[in-house]
Amino acid sequence: MFYGWWIVIASFFIGLLVSGIIFYGFTAFFEPILREFNWTYTEVSLASSIRGMEMGILGPLVGYLADRWGSRRILLVGMATLGLGLILLGQIQSLLAFYAVMLIIAFGAGGCTSVVTMSVIARWFRRHLGKALAIMSSGFGASGLLLPVLVHLIDHFGWRGSLTILGVVIWGIGIPLSLSIRENPEAYGYGPDGDKPTVDPGVRKSKVEPPRIPYFTYLKSPSFLMINLAETFRFMALTSVVVHIMPYLSQIKIPRDQAGFIAAAIPLVSILGRFLFGWLGDVYQKGRVTAFAFFIMAMGIGSLTLISHPIFAFSFLLLFPLGFGGLTVLRGTIIAQYYDKRDFGSLIGIMMGFSALGGIMGPTFTGWIFDHLKDYSYAWLGYTFLLIFSTFLIWTGIYRAQGAQR
Repeated sequence: MFYGWWIVIASFFIGLLVSGIIFYGFTAFFEPILREFNWTYTEVSLASSIRGMEMGILGPLVGYLADRWGSRRILLVGMATLGLGLILLGQIQSLLAFYAVMLIIAFGAGGCTSVVTMSVIARWFRRHLGKALAIMSSGFGASGLLLPVLVHLIDHFGWRGSLTILGVVIWGIGIPLSLSIRENPEAYGYGPDGDKPTVDPGVRKSKVEPPRIPYFTYLKSPSFLMINLAETFRFMALTSVVVHIMPYLSQIKIPRDQAGFIAAAIPLVSILGRFLFGWLGDVYQKGRVTAFAFFIMAMGIGSLTLISHPIFAFSFLLLFPLGFGGLTVLRGTIIAQYYDKRDFGSLIGIMMGFSALGGIMGPTFTGWIFDHLKDYSYAWLGYTFLLIFSTFLIWTGIYRAQGAQR
């Protein structure tokens, strides 16, 4: 089998492990931490926002380093730091220590984000890039399988003991997976997709290759900024749901075991969206497909306000994860198609920096709304309108990018 597919498989499990523990899994620790320390929802939500810095401040830097230094080194440092951060989190005794350790976790997770794995996969694939990214990103969706495991661990070992166990797991599994990553197919006698290399590995690149666009020039592109603004709003909504879904379901009197099932179903159903929209993006016009994914995500989060009714619960669990799962894949294919592939890591890093800005604002803002209004519905309705606006932004941004490419 072409070694690029082994890298995809390793990236799948890296995403499953890191996302299941750090991103989707944090909601399982939310209430146990609240009960022990009696902190406010806003204070605990802020910790999630600090953790989101791995894609904010660190995202663009990590993407740049992945293009220049290679993904394998970044992953190894990230896994080692992340395991340490989880063990330290199980020892905290104060709010300040909580925030300080979340900074360490953010630094470690920054080296394990999809910025790094997408960058290396984009070097190993061209024709099958959409399929490879869909499989890789499905690891983040499959990470929902870890949520019931985390709830079980917390029930039996407490939240502190569970974090120590998870830190050791990160070291024992994440580091060997990182060691399996290889940077470029040409160094092993392959071209992208397993084809014969068009240039002998020992031969220098052709001088007719167009010059690379300066890094910060992309930030002046209206199309790129529109796409990134839509991504910011998407992540505000996504992270708010992921962090607050179990507290919200508890508030509307849904039992914790059922709430855990719903929280786990969100990333699992998103796997369908990743494959479906990955395929649709290869077959149909990407602007229309991406705008449609934003719209159904908006309808899904609107259904969350009435989730106690079975029909709206079904609507939420179908539309919301289907939309955000598809958008996870489409953002990578958009960059690969309309911008310079040599800068893929840098560009996806910038995009995830914008995403993280939304990820930092979203959970904290949602926690503030609940602290003051005692009702999450206002937040869900606000995000519905933001995502509808994002539908227009992404359509216009991709249309402009197509025009610039011509």
